[in-house]
Amino acid sequence: MGITYVQGTVRGPTGKEAVVDFLVDSGATYSLLPGPVWRKLELEPKRRMSFRMADGTQLVRQVSECLFILAGEAGHAPVVLGEPGDGQALLGVVTLENLALVFNPFSRTLQPMRMLLV
Repeated sequence: MGITYVQGTVRGPTGKEAVVDFLVDSGATYSLLPGPVWRKLELEPKRRMSFRMADGTQLVRQVSECLFILAGEAGHAPVVLGEPGDGQALLGVVTLENLALVFNPFSRTLQPMRMLLV
């Protein structure tokens, strides 16, 4: 599939914003913000959660929430508060679903989700 980045804006509860280049990670459930970004937004941990990495290791991280603005859509979603060594910002599927967006692997863009009400 290759590596794809999309640019988005994140906003914390105090109104502070940051523009972030997210790595689109179809294997990630939650999005992740590196420490310098979530601290700038003044995000506060809401709970601790356990995550299993692709190599099988298990990590415990703090989770908060923030406003994501991507591809013209905005909405709140949970976000993992990255720690040193966690790497770059990741865009997970829960954030995409909350914003009713899907990743098109052919055009490598975010597009509106086809919504069904059944």
